[in-house]
Amino acid sequence: MVELTNFDDLINPRNHGKFQPQPVFEIEPDSRSANTSVKLDETRTPVVIVDNLHVKYQVYSSGKSVGAAGAKRLLQTSTRGIREVHAVKGVSFVAYENESIGVIGSNGSGKSTLMRTITGLTSPAAGSVFASSRPNMLGVGAALIPDLSGEKNIMLGGLALGYNRQEINAMREDITKFAELEEFIDLPMRTYSSGMAARLKFAIAASKQHDILIVDEALAVGDARFRKRSEAKIREIRENAGTIFHVSHSMGSILETCNRVIWIEKGVLMMDGDAKTVVDAYKAKKK
Repeated sequence: MVELTNFDDLINPRNHGKFQPQPVFEIEPDSRSANTSVKLDETRTPVVIVDNLHVKYQVYSSGKSVGAAGAKRLLQTSTRGIREVHAVKGVSFVAYENESIGVIGSNGSGKSTLMRTITGLTSPAAGSVFASSRPNMLGVGAALIPDLSGEKNIMLGGLALGYNRQEINAMREDITKFAELEEFIDLPMRTYSSGMAARLKFAIAASKQHDILIVDEALAVGDARFRKRSEAKIREIRENAGTIFHVSHSMGSILETCNRVIWIEKGVLMMDGDAKTVVDAYKAKKK
């Protein structure tokens, strides 16, 4: 194995095995109706089907996830201090091509857990999720390195999204301008404020046309001007036949970017429909 000692080694494809991600879920056009209990609109193209989905996980009473570190304790007779959380409870819906779907609910309602399950990051306890292509969570944070400059992190983030070096070089200036980091792009990311880093991550991720994109509170960064530009970018992706899930506590942002809203509360699907209708019902319940 090659020891990676500098940035050029890090981005050199000859130093890495070839990685070709496969969709974790797949909609089979000839059998999708037979394999799910969800009613489909045959006049539209489904891209995500969530069928009676349940997600459960175990946590310590302190609120920390059990995970692998606590596996041995689970095998012991006593399990005091561990409880099971039923985060998503029998949720079903179909997302169609060219939709922008807001996902709303109180803190701890299961919104992010639902989105992580759609992307394949969390395993369901029961039920099924199907998708026409791999859903992507907006953000390339795992690929970015704080000690490297913003410019070099654009290269890393672009490579993580599947671009080659020539394509990234061609879009570097646009990404930098969108993130409003022209004066800081050559500085290490560890010197960035949280807002600056979030803007750069958004700009990198939004540079790619995603078939299925999940935005989890990504627009809650930067000033009002940047949020408006981010919302415009989301609409652009949607209009180019992408399907967007936008998780947010900002009802204004939801109404600006979404034509449909799903309301989740305590893991239960409360309402699914026209954006304004669902948001109005949610606000009325919160009064």
